[in-house]
Amino acid sequence: MKRVLLPIIILLGIFTFARNRDELSSILKQTTTPPNNIVVTSEESATVNAIAKALPSVVTIRIDKTTTTPDRYGLDPFDPFSPFYRIPGNSEKIEQNIGSGFVIDKEGLIVTNKHVVSDLNATYKVLTNDKRTLEVKKISRDPLNDLAILKVDVTNLTPLQMADSSSLRLGQHVIAIGTPLGEFTNTVTSGIVSGLGRGITAGSMYEQFVERLDNVIQTDAAINPGNSGGALINLSGQVVGVNTAISGEGQNIGFAIPINVVKELIKNFDKRAGVINRPFIGIRYRMIQNTPGAQIIEVVQNSPAQKADLQEGDVITEFDGITIKNADDKTIREKIATHKVGDKLSIKIERDGEKIDKIITLEAFQN
Repeated sequence: MKRVLLPIIILLGIFTFARNRDELSSILKQTTTPPNNIVVTSEESATVNAIAKALPSVVTIRIDKTTTTPDRYGLDPFDPFSPFYRIPGNSEKIEQNIGSGFVIDKEGLIVTNKHVVSDLNATYKVLTNDKRTLEVKKISRDPLNDLAILKVDVTNLTPLQMADSSSLRLGQHVIAIGTPLGEFTNTVTSGIVSGLGRGITAGSMYEQFVERLDNVIQTDAAINPGNSGGALINLSGQVVGVNTAISGEGQNIGFAIPINVVKELIKNFDKRAGVINRPFIGIRYRMIQNTPGAQIIEVVQNSPAQKADLQEGDVITEFDGITIKNADDKTIREKIATHKVGDKLSIKIERDGEKIDKIITLEAFQN
């Protein structure tokens, strides 16, 4: 009897194992096979694919400029009656990679930072990923943000797809692409979104330029001088921000302007037939620590501010009906952004202890 039961038990065990194995296999397939509309990839593969997708759209910005050293004076050993003679200055041509950018339209439109192309006396060129050198024909600078749109005469460029930067989340993986130090083209670094809605002061090591920027993206992806204007992309190869600045006080702290700001700029640019039309008043100012008010440190010549007799040293205490509170106050920038060219704004200033009311008529920024 035992000899008969043993084969039966073995057969039942084999049948049960086979059935359970099939069920387990079915369960595993259900839990690991994604629906047809979902692509499951590793982070490494996603990073490689995103870079390959975005790289043809990222460019390097080069400055071309001729500078002349000042004249010098020295002793003339051959003329005792004219002991001093003039030594003319030398002309020097500068050709240097100074920043990055990315293509936004196949008809030859490229976005970069305004501080990258801030020298009005220089000419600029674009170096593409496929080794072409293109002359920049026109530059439109945004007076409200550290952004500029360049135009080159080429119609076969590859535009970079834009994401929705309002959907960014802390910890999301991002990749920075650009030309750090003006030397290492097509450099990629990766990191995460470290912060959102930051306020910073941006500038350039090549130009004497600084600007207050609000609501920027913070990332720990390595960003260096020369990365300015380059693309910060997500793992889908879409641009989420424009690399803009680094912190001089810490490591692995970089900042980017959200791409949604660029989208609004493009709408303005297209609506105005290739011209950025922004109202401006024409001042640079600094917020006073622990004291209400914004102190004017520069008044642009022939600007609305100069026409309203604003002067360096004036302290703006109220702007368009809103009191300037502290060093983090964004009232001036935000108020200008809500108005259009031709609007009149009332401001209150203090000058040498005297309180003065002014009216400024906003004008279009000329660039």
